[in-house]
Amino acid sequence: MRAWLSKFIHRKRRRFCASLVRTYREISSASVDELWQKLVNLADVSWHPLLKSTNVPYGLVPKPGLIYQAVTRWSPIPIRIFVERVNHQELLSVRVLAIPGVEERVTYKIESTVCGTCLSYSVTLRGWLSPLIWSLSRPYANRVAKALIEAVEENTLSTVSGKSKPLKDSCFDF
Repeated sequence: MRAWLSKFIHRKRRRFCASLVRTYREISSASVDELWQKLVNLADVSWHPLLKSTNVPYGLVPKPGLIYQAVTRWSPIPIRIFVERVNHQELLSVRVLAIPGVEERVTYKIESTVCGTCLSYSVTLRGWLSPLIWSLSRPYANRVAKALIEAVEENTLSTVSGKSKPLKDSCFDF
């Protein structure tokens, strides 16, 4: 009788556990190096639509096992972020430890393609609160990859335009 009751309770628990996985991809004209430098600068999250600031000192390189705090744009309550995996110029995977009942894993993957540099932003939510959290964060999650690409390209354009010489009417201007 106990074994049957244990199996029944275990099955009931699994029914309430939801898992949501979404991946967003963007193509950029920026190099892999430029994208990677912007991504691993954990102190500068000005481009991120969900995060407002972090407690990471400038210049700290993310390594697996690093735990830091970030403040969201929604509330002043800090959340903890755990760096799971880092492959140099290729992959950054973090786990967001915000509230009990939700496990969030975020993965940034950078690939060089013929068309440009491809950035994949993948979000995995697990737990019984994941449908509620997903309904609140989905509009912002749609914009993360695009915001990172725009920040890198804007930075690249500003550095290039600052160094270029002014164009004149003549095409033989040496």
